[in-house]
Amino acid sequence: MSLERPNSHVAYRVWDRTTRWFHWINVLCVLSLAVLGLAILNEKSFGVSAEGKVLLKTLHTCVGYVFAVNLAWRLMWAFVGNTHARWKAILPTGQGFCQTFRSYVRGLWVRSAPSYLGHNPIGRLMISLLLLLLFVQAVSGLVLAGTDLYKPPFGGAIAEWVTDGDPIKLANLEPGSKEFVDPAAYEDMRGFRKPFITVHLYAFYLLMTAILLHVAGVVVTEIREKSGLISAMFSGEKVLSTPPVDLHLEPSEKRSES
Repeated sequence: MSLERPNSHVAYRVWDRTTRWFHWINVLCVLSLAVLGLAILNEKSFGVSAEGKVLLKTLHTCVGYVFAVNLAWRLMWAFVGNTHARWKAILPTGQGFCQTFRSYVRGLWVRSAPSYLGHNPIGRLMISLLLLLLFVQAVSGLVLAGTDLYKPPFGGAIAEWVTDGDPIKLANLEPGSKEFVDPAAYEDMRGFRKPFITVHLYAFYLLMTAILLHVAGVVVTEIREKSGLISAMFSGEKVLSTPPVDLHLEPSEKRSES
């Protein structure tokens, strides 16, 4: 099958089902976590009660578990997924990447950048940054869930810490209440918690900025290439009019569409 016939387009199967599911579950989780997180940050402005704040944090944590499991599954899938889902196609590493990146950027300026099935060099940098920030949010969020609400996976150890392991205090310990905590141990725990709050907060701001840049980049690339980049996250297919430079698919994974 020729890929260079005039006025022809070729549809390539790029994103597998797992990658597409991860993407949209992650979108929903991040949006939900952002809304809940901003409500928690601005609790005084919204007049949220102490019980309401615990409820918001509980909802935030529940969504956070879905977010963390979904992210963990995607990170694992990068070892076993299809060609374009793997680390080799995501991370901005490998022999000649810097040269490829510079060449791609120069091509953008003169409107002659090559087509890519998977992530282009700029996309690889962005996706790597997004995955890193998502990972930081997941880990710091799980720690905060333990210090705030005594939720797994660290909540049990945190609860023992703030109660000095007293079984009666442990049995009666409630999120948001200091009634059954040892004051000195609780203050030590709050000191331990503080840097995780800082990391979680600033990583959130960086993540929101990166997401806006990512969306803008996708829109610009879609307008420039008209490759179905956005719809590919629903269908799994990209449609290209020029041969992609990262063509590593088997013949059964591509089909011609005029």
